Amino acid sequence: MSLLNDKIGLITGGSSGIGLAIAKRFAAEGARVLISGRRADAIEEAIRQIGDRASGFVGDVADPVFHGLVADEIAERFGGLDIYVANAGINTIRHSSEVSEAEYDAQFGINARGAFFGVQKTAPILRDGGAIVLTGSLASEKVLDGHAVYAGAKAAINAFARSWALEFKDRRIRVNVLSPGPTDTAILDKLGVPPEQRSSFAEAMAAAIPLGRMGQADELANAALFLASDASSFVTGINLRVDGGMALL
Repeated sequence: MSLLNDKIGLITGGSSGIGLAIAKRFAAEGARVLISGRRADAIEEAIRQIGDRASGFVGDVADPVFHGLVADEIAERFGGLDIYVANAGINTIRHSSEVSEAEYDAQFGINARGAFFGVQKTAPILRDGGAIVLTGSLASEKVLDGHAVYAGAKAAINAFARSWALEFKDRRIRVNVLSPGPTDTAILDKLGVPPEQRSSFAEAMAAAIPLGRMGQADELANAALFLASDASSFVTGINLRVDGGMALL
């Protein structure tokens, strides 16, 4: 039996990388998958890859109005939501002395504000017994060069999850954090790693990870499936590190 049979799941940032892998995994387990992203062309391509159980919304997760509109449409079309994955995020690697106000605001706007208001606007349509999964980061616990702002925004995610796990307990809604370590996705290109350096970058990362390699998006998707499904029915308020043990070093 599929783990998410007939469930309705919404994944922000679901058009690429870890978010897309989660969306595909959820659909494969029987869920009706809804994704959001900033680019219509990326949403369309993601839907093509996920299949006919997917649909999408284009908008800015830093805007609470967008979350409200999405929640209203989901309520009208499906009557409610079972799983909410706040996955959308950005990272600009920069020494603190070089961070601009615009870069700071963008990272906190998408990574923290987006998750907070996404949950606030979505909670009323989330069915009792549902699940919220927040994508955190290894950076919230381990100091990484140039990650001060990103780490701060992701640390907020951990704090949100602990509060929400108690706030939603009477509705039996579980809230957990999924914290990836270095993962081999297209975000490496956005971080400025050119294709010809991907191999050497991966080797350098592997040397810093106890399991000796970078993670794969499908491995993060499997962990998200665990947190979103009844397989984790007695789990709430945790930070699940999927980092190959990197946080231990």
